[in-house]
Amino acid sequence: MSGDFAQTYYGTSQPVDLARHLQAGPWSALLIDGALHDIRYRDVEVIRAVAFLVRDKDWGTCRPTLSGIEIDENENGFRVAYRAQCTNPDGHVLSYALSIDCMGRGALAFSATVTAHDAFLTARCGFCVLHPLEGVAGAPARVEHCDGTRESAAFPALIDPWQPFKDIRSIEHDMPCGLTVYCSFTGDVFEMEDQRNWSDASFKTYSRPLELPWPFTLDAGATMTQTVTLNVKEQALARPDPHVSTQAHLQTLTLDLNERVDERMPALGIAIAADEVDAALDHRALLAELSPHQLTLSFDLAAGHGLHELERFATLQRESGIRCVLEYALPGVDAPRAELDALASLVALSGIELTGIVVSPSVHRQSNPPGSVSPPCPALDEVYREARRAFPGLRIGGGMLSYFTELNRKRPPLELVDWTTHATCPIVHAADDRSVMQTLEAIPHITRSCRALIGAQPYAIGPVSIGMRQNPYGSRVMPNPHGERIAMAACDPRQRALFGGAWLAGYAAALAGARVDTLTLGALTGTRGLADVSNGVRRYPMFDVAKALAGMAGATRLTCAGVNPREIACVAARDAQGQAHLIVANLTGSTRAARLDLRGLTSGGLRAVMIDEASLRSKVGMSRAASFRLRPFACLIATTVTSDAAARP
Repeated sequence: MSGDFAQTYYGTSQPVDLARHLQAGPWSALLIDGALHDIRYRDVEVIRAVAFLVRDKDWGTCRPTLSGIEIDENENGFRVAYRAQCTNPDGHVLSYALSIDCMGRGALAFSATVTAHDAFLTARCGFCVLHPLEGVAGAPARVEHCDGTRESAAFPALIDPWQPFKDIRSIEHDMPCGLTVYCSFTGDVFEMEDQRNWSDASFKTYSRPLELPWPFTLDAGATMTQTVTLNVKEQALARPDPHVSTQAHLQTLTLDLNERVDERMPALGIAIAADEVDAALDHRALLAELSPHQLTLSFDLAAGHGLHELERFATLQRESGIRCVLEYALPGVDAPRAELDALASLVALSGIELTGIVVSPSVHRQSNPPGSVSPPCPALDEVYREARRAFPGLRIGGGMLSYFTELNRKRPPLELVDWTTHATCPIVHAADDRSVMQTLEAIPHITRSCRALIGAQPYAIGPVSIGMRQNPYGSRVMPNPHGERIAMAACDPRQRALFGGAWLAGYAAALAGARVDTLTLGALTGTRGLADVSNGVRRYPMFDVAKALAGMAGATRLTCAGVNPREIACVAARDAQGQAHLIVANLTGSTRAARLDLRGLTSGGLRAVMIDEASLRSKVGMSRAASFRLRPFACLIATTVTSDAAARP
């Protein structure tokens, strides 16, 4: 891939990790950067990935340097072996020797022996096994514990706030396709967490229980060995995975414009941080072009915010004419009544007109994982009651300023608020392209689980961006000076690339059925924004997608059928005038062919804009039954029009 195309697709010239396909009898997998991904048995994904990971004290990934790589593949099986070295932010070093062996119809075995060359501070060091969601969520499972006892249970259907299984020596589960998948572990105590909490599309089995102290130190000279062994039993003839790539054939996207669906498209919001107000004021035309329905203004006394910041917010609110919600991180130093009264006085002095306020204690922005001690925090029922008293004319929002993880674990009394909100971030645990796009699979699980908590209450999601706004799991977000793919980084290069536009379209598509009221994006400008304004104005592909989503707000969402949702995302809606609006995005790095079947459109066609590598933005005309090609991460944005309008360029 040329450097120009890499920048266009991903926003970075950092090479894409190359994947080598390995095959042994019914087993197949992709070897990427020393880990196995997309592990299949008879074309069914049975394990999403197995990787040996080293995390620093802030849960950042210590990227390994591989050497001495040996790959032996023949008709009987395959073997991979290499050495790796990791350095933590303190400059301390450890190394490990890893091997992967597969003998055709036998087991797939992993082994790693670690040596710490210095006293090495780490939050995790060991194998992580990722179980996919398809055919696994809700599936029956049997767990053998380290003392030999056995437990019959099931993978959780709704997202488990804590660990669904602990003290795991082995675990097996039955898939609907007729396969039973067996995983065994040695070398440490393993447990499982439900990674859907963080929008990862997997359940993760990992070593060293979180209830033990972390970070911890591996003593200089210490060694340890871990193994993971995978086996599959066939209870019946396995059915192939329906989501195996369909690149070779045409996918038909079917929309019925007369469909009766009682779901409205969400309003579009934009988060504005205090240090981004001036850029928004300087580019009011860009904000007007986007036409969001809400500005979410972030206010944090702990960050030094005060009357000046509220006055700048007030200026933006007046000059934009967009309704505003204040997102308030309650300090929790004084009593909630005193802190909320002080905020109400500042709001009155600033002259800002608000339609609502989200109140959440600042301490809830940090995660309290299993085994940790929760810091002092004001009672949420008191916080919500005092917010309603201090702001009697405003809607009061509750939930979390961080992710669904914290909402799911802390379970605030949401019956006391008018709507619930939480954010998501796709690079909490992994930042490779495959993992980031796969997070879209987890979004319906998050919204279903949230709905189980809040019922029919109004529901908002955001701020949403690829880059991380704030790290609930460590002391900082990760620096990314060279614009690479780094987990927990504030600045992710894909935000400004075609990848980002396709990812946002896929995110909006994944919200189908959740009845979300507002989808709030991370920023207008800046590292988590929709445009670069450092030298003129350069709109990212994500801007075009966001603008199209803003135009769909309030329209009736339509069902999109007939395509592989892991490859092609579709968002469609019918407005009050009967016009249909749609966004079709290629979620992959390969060209996909598609055909549009618009049922219920008796005349006319579509006026469309294609955003892809060829032009980044070009107008195209389409009939109501048209075939088209989507280049890598391309987005087609279209609206139905009359015959006369369709004929015009």
